[in-house]
Amino acid sequence: MAIMASAGGGDGKAFAPAPAGVHQAVCVDVVDLGILDVIWQGLSKQQHKINVAWQIAEDRDDGKPFLVFKRYTLSLHEKAGLRKDLESWRGKQFTRDEELGFDIERLIGVNCLLNITHNQVGDKTYANIVSIMPLVKGMPVIVGRDYTRKVDRQPDPAPLLPRDEAGVPTEDEIPF
Repeated sequence: MAIMASAGGGDGKAFAPAPAGVHQAVCVDVVDLGILDVIWQGLSKQQHKINVAWQIAEDRDDGKPFLVFKRYTLSLHEKAGLRKDLESWRGKQFTRDEELGFDIERLIGVNCLLNITHNQVGDKTYANIVSIMPLVKGMPVIVGRDYTRKVDRQPDPAPLLPRDEAGVPTEDEIPF
């Protein structure tokens, strides 16, 4: 299923946020959160939200990569945060055709530089992504590891594609 845009924890263990600073990262997931009730400037409204997940090149103490997330309204409106971050990441503005329908899942596997700051709320420290930039030319890319996409963690309600004896989708059924 494509996620189209137009114009961690809970286990009780201590959580260590990603370190502040500029880090090379790879997008490892785009999660469709659906339509959520939000309150903005005292008004309640419903908005379609997504959560984008990145792994940074630096590992935690347990050897696993740090994960950072940012929630967006699924919109490419000229004032939308998603559009601003994507244009900064891509290094170019959206074309009119892209504004009409951009598959957000195309971000998965794409590298960038994330500028992360820390925000202290009570006794907790949160890592916040304040900007996203393209990699410097010639910089080697990193790949995601030790991560299972959210959609792959749940049973797929869609019918299975026809498969051959080896379990591979038949050529006519591969969606690209």
